[in-house]
Amino acid sequence: MGVSLGQLLIILLIILVLFGAGRLPQVIADLSKGIKLFRSEMSKKNKKNFYKKNKNL
Repeated sequence: MGVSLGQLLIILLIILVLFGAGRLPQVIADLSKGIKLFRSEMSKKNKKNFYKKNKNL
């Protein structure tokens, strides 16, 4: 139930049309930074919850 190659190509084509070829590298870089920040914050939250749950051990 993942994304097929055809669906991925359609999504990429829509992104290319919306942002244009000139801005596409910057959009991808910004998206990458956002994903990294999201993962980092989720990792911090998971560690905090782990320590909170296991405080009494």
